[in-house]
Amino acid sequence: MQLFKNTNFDFLGWKWPFIGLSLLLSASGLVSLWVKGGPRYGIDFRGGALMYVRFVGKPPVDKIRSSLNRQHLQVDVTEVTGGSVGSDANTVIIGTDVRSDQELNRARQIMQQTLESTFGADTSSRLDLSNAGAGALADRLRDPLQTAGVSISEPDLQSLASAITSFRDTPPHSGVIADYNALAGVPGVTPKVLAVLQQQTFLAPFNIRSTEIVGPKIGADLQHQAFMAVMYALAGMLVYIAFRFEWIYGVAAVVAVFHDTIITLGLFSLFNKEISLTVVAALLTLVGYSMNDTIVVFDRIRENLKLMRREPLESLINRSVNQTLSRTVLTSGLTLLTALSLYLFGGEVLNGFAFGLVVGIIVGTYSSIFVASPILIFWQSFMESRKRRKPQPAPASARLQRESVGRGTAKVK
Repeated sequence: MQLFKNTNFDFLGWKWPFIGLSLLLSASGLVSLWVKGGPRYGIDFRGGALMYVRFVGKPPVDKIRSSLNRQHLQVDVTEVTGGSVGSDANTVIIGTDVRSDQELNRARQIMQQTLESTFGADTSSRLDLSNAGAGALADRLRDPLQTAGVSISEPDLQSLASAITSFRDTPPHSGVIADYNALAGVPGVTPKVLAVLQQQTFLAPFNIRSTEIVGPKIGADLQHQAFMAVMYALAGMLVYIAFRFEWIYGVAAVVAVFHDTIITLGLFSLFNKEISLTVVAALLTLVGYSMNDTIVVFDRIRENLKLMRREPLESLINRSVNQTLSRTVLTSGLTLLTALSLYLFGGEVLNGFAFGLVVGIIVGTYSSIFVASPILIFWQSFMESRKRRKPQPAPASARLQRESVGRGTAKVK
């Protein structure tokens, strides 16, 4: 079965409304970028400390922010909204900017100590089971287990500690355990072991899932490398298309990709989303995807130019787009469904990447039809008008007639 078989839609008849929409989106995005002083870079580019913290219940965002501000640490606290279940539930991202590499470790220590003092317990007498590693847990339980009469070898003790921390870190707990009774099903956790755990540890209501630290200098280098990666990709594709087709086809394709990239970055600014390394990966994917879609349309135009030489270019381009419509809908539609699923259910880590893909697929698909293709028509119109303005040499018969008349006039005189 073939979708959209033998269609005859007048796509280029709608080129001006879509070009107007593109200009509006591009202008809005550029104005937003100018007002906000550029894109909102993530920690990968600006440098700083980023801590992912999961809580037992709904995170107290205001309390976290105020307690860290009292430590003279300006932070951004963002609640993850990737879903109500899974490892992203009840998670916040605590981020802070730093001016030097020396401040990075200090910022991380302040965040961890403040969380412990605000939501934890007395760590001097008991171990925080929610954030302890397997090695620290084994060291804490070794002597108390012997005192309680639990005979356990060193390898078994290490296995027990690893089993407890693994149980804690896997879904549905994903780092936090609300009740010690949940550990009853862990291999090796007997009633005596559970009693020792309750005596020697406490369950903090939060778990530090991960911490990312990037120096400011590294962030600036990553900004430059990301920009150059996009520019090199565009330049390479321009050379390839100009070699495979004609140079005007390459210009049209690169203009369309620039159009897609500008609109995507503008929407990131309008929706106040961060530009991270994963977003750059999405932009590079967008460049390749949009270029591939444009090449498919251009290739069909080139084939039809050989078969239908007398047909007007606009009608020929319309026919070519209709012939590739089924392929475009299938590939773009299925890819869009995948990207949309990542955006809705992928969680906070993949949110920026998925948003870039969703926007890029939609914008890249229509730019191949309503931006790249009209450039070919505009170029043909420009060349034809230039040809009409250029003075044409008189036909040979007219020149001979004028010369003959001139000679005849000379003989009469």
